[in-house]
Order: sequence, then structure tokens, then C-alpha cells
Amino acid sequence: MDSRKTGRPTCFLCLQCGVQFAAAATPPQHCPICEDERQYVRWEGQAWITPEQLAARHRVVMKDDAGVLAFGIEPRFAIGHRALLAQTPHGNVLWDCISMVSDEAVAEINRRGGLTAIAISHCHYYSAMIEWSEAFGGVPIYLHADDRKWIMRPHPAVVSWQGETRTLNPSLTLIRCGGHFAGGQVLHWKRDGGDAILAGDILQVTPTRRHVSFMYSYPNYIPLNAPKVLRIASALEPFAFDHIYGAWWNQNVIGDAKTAFARSVARYLAAIA
Repeated sequence: MDSRKTGRPTCFLCLQCGVQFAAAATPPQHCPICEDERQYVRWEGQAWITPEQLAARHRVVMKDDAGVLAFGIEPRFAIGHRALLAQTPHGNVLWDCISMVSDEAVAEINRRGGLTAIAISHCHYYSAMIEWSEAFGGVPIYLHADDRKWIMRPHPAVVSWQGETRTLNPSLTLIRCGGHFAGGQVLHWKRDGGDAILAGDILQVTPTRRHVSFMYSYPNYIPLNAPKVLRIASALEPFAFDHIYGAWWNQNVIGDAKTAFARSVARYLAAIA
């Protein structure tokens, strides 16, 4: 990807993190999200891709992931996470975002009742959040105000909420946990079949799928300190949950997740003591 003029405004996407930037005639010079110490710039240097180029090389896939409809990109693009559809009797919310929107994904969500909102755990997954919102008539995008500086494509749909919890509907509550990012948030979902936490990687589900862990930076192996882990534990204490859905395909703790979470906090604190 070069930085030649396109001749028209384009919302370029960072090739490394997949986050979309405000429309411009040429790609930005820098991606602040990748230059932050929690992420990294490609070894080959900063690079950009247009939505049209992305669509020509990749596709959106939809799969059931432990009973929840999930959306990802194949072949893998950028960080490789997937989004989740939280379906409730009070309206559906898209949790986290990916860098592409497809007609098929929009049609499937509409078949299931459409979207009333989008909520995203932290900036690494902001992706093409504005395009997802616009595909559903400009539904609000709930991001915590503590992460406002990481919004690379400002838009009226973005709601920068403040405080520790934000109720989206009677089934869904955002919880600010902090940790990985100051405004890092998770979504608590009251539902048949067991309440769940949609965690992104604010809580990182481990490959055993019996624990979670905590990091300030995952690719750069910087652990989270004890006070911040304890703060996450305190934020989640009032909530009951049976399952934790992580950021990647099939990385979920299914069943007895609150016990697994408590066990994980104790194990982590002992390891860094």
C-alpha cells in the first residue's frame, strides 16, 4: 500500500490494526493507535488500505460461536478478532466491530430484528464502526469517554458515556473495567441460557478456556498491575454471569464463569506478587 493521492476523500483503514480514519484525499501519516505502546507498527512500516481494496481481498463470515451469532473477516485481517450480536427482547446490540460490512451480514441482522446500538470494548476494535452504524440508520455507538482520544473517525453517532455503568436496555449493561485501556468496557447480558459477559480482551480468555488473564499490552507482553486487576474484579463483583465470551473465535468460558473469573484473579495476583 502506498500513499499516492486517490483524488477523492477516502476513509482509509490502518493495515495493522484495522481501524478506519476520517475521510481524506491521502492516507494519514501516522496511526496513533499502532504507535501507542500497547500496539505496534508493522515491521514493514505504516500502511493503509481502502474499503474497496479490503472488500476485493477479504469477505465477512458469519458463524455461531457458543450460541451467539458472530462476525469475522476471512482471510484474517488486522488483529483478527470477531464481533458478536447480543440479541434481546428489547433490541439487539452489536458488540465490538470488524473492518468490513457486508450486505449479507446486514440482511441477517435485520432478519433477527435489526440493531438498536453498537458498543465496543476498546479502541483496537473500533474498526469500521461508523460504517456499521450507518448501515443501520445511524444507530448510536457507545464508547467510554475515557477513551475519547482514540476515536480516529469522529461522528455524531458516537456516544461518549461517563461513569461506571451504562444501561443500554433491560438486558444489557456496559461496565467500565479499565485495565487494558482507561475506558475499557465489557457488556453484561441477562439472557436465557445463562447470563454472560462479552469481554473483548479486557478479560483475555486463555487457550484452556477455563481462565482469563489481564494485560496492559498483549503483543508487547506488558502485564497489568495488581491495583488495576483488583479494580476489574470490583467492577464485576455485583454482576452474576455464567459465561464469558472473549475476542476471538471459540475462546469463551462456558459455564461457571464467575468462579473461573475469581480463580483467575487469584492466580494472576499470585503470579505477579
